[in-house]
Amino acid sequence: MAETSVIRVRYWAAAKAAAGTDADDLPVTGPATLAEVRAAAAALHPGTRLAEVLAACSTLVGDQPVGRADPASYVIEPGAAVEFLPPFAGG
Repeated sequence: MAETSVIRVRYWAAAKAAAGTDADDLPVTGPATLAEVRAAAAALHPGTRLAEVLAACSTLVGDQPVGRADPASYVIEPGAAVEFLPPFAGG
């Protein structure tokens, strides 16, 4: 039987507002792609705009920016922290 671990997801600004919380722990049994993490996070908050907001967010895994990496191939290990940062306005 595979051991379950978590990927910690933190939401900032509009993502936090859409989720109604500042963080979720996603149970995983192994590595997951960023696309899978996004989908799992959005599934925890049905009826919200979270999926739409996450798609527009910049993403950090640990302290490393994901940049323009393909979410379907960017792999996140169990135990990692993923932060979703919506675009900020201002100057």
